Amino acid sequence: MRYLSRVLFFIALLGVEYLSFTPKNIAIIQNSWDKFNHFVAFFALTFLLNLGFNLKFKTKIIILLVIAFQIEIVQSFLDFREFSLLDIVADMVGVGFGIIGYKIYKKALNGKI
Repeated sequence: MRYLSRVLFFIALLGVEYLSFTPKNIAIIQNSWDKFNHFVAFFALTFLLNLGFNLKFKTKIIILLVIAFQIEIVQSFLDFREFSLLDIVADMVGVGFGIIGYKIYKKALNGKI
């Protein structure tokens, strides 16, 4: 399970990076609220990071924050994208809910719910 979660984390990360940097308009993403897309992406990344890697809590947060900033910095150099602190806020809200979701999942898995 851990190995699969690691592979899925990197696949998800590549998907998020691609969608963040592509000039193509993807209909389902184009028609939804941008901050929700950030929330969902970082919720998924957080959940998979927790499943796949046995890292300290602080280390996981730093990794996800670096990814969020890296995306925005690269976007600032693209003509069709721009840097947005609100996107980073949405990313971090997704991280927070991803942590909560993972804790609920672990409790359910251990029969404590």
